[in-house]
Amino acid sequence: MLLEVRDLHVEFRTRDGVARAVNGVSYGVDEGETLAVLGESGSGKSVTAQAIMGILDVPPGRITGGEVVFQGRDLLKLKEDERRKVRGAEMAMIFQDALSSLNPVLSVGDQLGEMFTVHRGMSRKDARAKAVELMDRVRIPAARERVKQYPHQFSGGMRQRVMIAMALALEPALIIADEPTTALDVTVQAQVMELLAELRREYRMGLILITHDLGVVADVADRIAVMYAGRVVESAPVHDIYKAPAHPYTRGLLDSVPRLDLKGRELYAIKGLPPNLTHIPPGCAFHPRCPLARDVCRTDEPPLHEVADTRGSACHFWRECLNG
Repeated sequence: MLLEVRDLHVEFRTRDGVARAVNGVSYGVDEGETLAVLGESGSGKSVTAQAIMGILDVPPGRITGGEVVFQGRDLLKLKEDERRKVRGAEMAMIFQDALSSLNPVLSVGDQLGEMFTVHRGMSRKDARAKAVELMDRVRIPAARERVKQYPHQFSGGMRQRVMIAMALALEPALIIADEPTTALDVTVQAQVMELLAELRREYRMGLILITHDLGVVADVADRIAVMYAGRVVESAPVHDIYKAPAHPYTRGLLDSVPRLDLKGRELYAIKGLPPNLTHIPPGCAFHPRCPLARDVCRTDEPPLHEVADTRGSACHFWRECLNG
């Protein structure tokens, strides 16, 4: 296993109380595999990724338990200077807002080249040549001329390609892509996802794809982990999820995806709102919104039941959901 997250807990101390953002998350990704992490905003997807990368804002954030084992090492036990060597060189992250993530006063070439001057000790000339090579690799047209341009001179899709190039610069074993297609039109979304899938195959890297859009991951993911209120509530191979979800929340997400064969019908929406993380309901956190909820759901938190060898569901009535 390239990366294994084990029983991770993260909390934030706020004026309103302690927000339990991540509550015992466990998942893993192998070399050459794509794991899609799904869920509504506030489900803990990005906070888990930040904890893995070691970029969590501390304070107010705090990791209170768990392990993040990457290539045999528990990253949470490393000193900060050791973690810094891992970031970029061995694992990298693509953020959802490329314009905010890129430095507006440095050219794209300088920002890409910095990876090589800092981590590889290259000269500025050689680093600039590598930047052009990377921009070509992610299919940015006229890379030799555009390497001198600034982020605001690129379209949203091209800026996201720059971010992908930056993540790939040192050929890491793992890339975490945090909603990389947010705010892009559907055509550009498809191009970016196709590019990520191609690069994953070429470099044999692991890819964690964080998104709330089930339609984005259908063709690129190998496995899916569905998160709700800081927990993984379902984990399964991608085709099993789409064929027959084993958790009511996953079914609700699938039913919310627009379908051509249901044109003209009212779009389904999951009732209610995600819970306040400072006051997560007892029992199953999803029970106030769940159509299958019964008394046991309001008192007993369901474990991640083993549905099959390769999938699990944190639902007391997963069999009923699976057959429904």
